[in-house]
Formats: sequence, structure tokens, C-alpha cells
Amino acid sequence: MKADEERNPWTTLTSEKIYDSPWIGLTKHDVLNPNGNPGTYSVVHFKNLAIGVLPLDEDYNTWIVGQYRYPIQQYSWEIPEGGGHRDVPPLDSAKRELLEETGITASKWTKIQEMYLSNSASDEFCILYIAQQLTFGQAHPEDDEQLVCRKIHFDELYRMVECGEITDSLTVAIVLKAKIMMMEGKL
Repeated sequence: MKADEERNPWTTLTSEKIYDSPWIGLTKHDVLNPNGNPGTYSVVHFKNLAIGVLPLDEDYNTWIVGQYRYPIQQYSWEIPEGGGHRDVPPLDSAKRELLEETGITASKWTKIQEMYLSNSASDEFCILYIAQQLTFGQAHPEDDEQLVCRKIHFDELYRMVECGEITDSLTVAIVLKAKIMMMEGKL
């Protein structure tokens, strides 16, 4: 890759915060695009990390969480996931999310993926973990969550992703990555 391919071709003329909440901020940038033409680029800044966990027992069973997702106005099945404060180690946030949503704790953790979720419009960054050597307890969802936890075999979860029944990006990414790791004998 040539060095000029990594050079930023955008010129920011002005920036204005349009919206700010404890979770997100929206900034409008007046720019010159890569061709030198004026334009506007709005960016959503996420104040927390996105964290996702795929719990796997020794028989390759896993636990998914179902809930109604307001932004898409649909019910969604997905891995245990949520936000992690940037001043907290991501693994600590992953452990908290898994415990809150499923009641599961794990003694073996493997970080398997880091990714941006929609880098054309936001800076939301995600870290995905596989949790193994599981212990089971009571779930404690947050007050604004109404969750259903379901135990299924990983092969069934993979089928749900493959046929498009599950569309949550964190779940799709971790299931596909875990399947590759399984085929390579790394999991």
C-alpha cells in the first residue's frame, strides 16, 4: 500500500456539535470532499465501546438474548452485548454484560475481534469475546431491558445467522469468526 493511499483527502472547514447525550454525540462538519468540492459530513460519536460475548460450554451450547430493539422497531435475537465505559477495561465490561443478561460467569476469555460497526457514519468501536468454562447463576438485566435468554447449540446459532434470521452485526461477526476458528481447530 502506498503512503498516499492512507493520506486523509478530506479538508474540514468548520465543525459544530448538533446533539449531545450521555451515550452519543452528533457533529456536523463542513468539508471539502476528496475532489475538492464543498459538502457536509455528519458523524455520530459513541461515548461507550460496543461489547459482545459468545458464551460456549464444553458441548458447544451457547446462550442468546432476545429483546425488542427500538431503533429498528423489531424483535432481535443476539449474543449478550451492550456498552462498556471507555475508562473501564473492555474485558470487565464483557464480564458484566454476560452476567447481567444471562447470569453466566466464565473463567476463560478470548478476545477474537475488534471492529468498527458503521464507519461511514459513526466511530462506534466493538470488541468481541468468547467466554468458556462457564458457571451459571441468576441474570440481572438493567431496568430498561426486557430480555429472554435462550440456550441453543452453536450449530443452530450458525444456521440462524447463515439464513438471515439473525441480523445483529455483533452476533453475525462473532458467529462467523467462531465458525472459522472451529474449522481451524482453534476453538
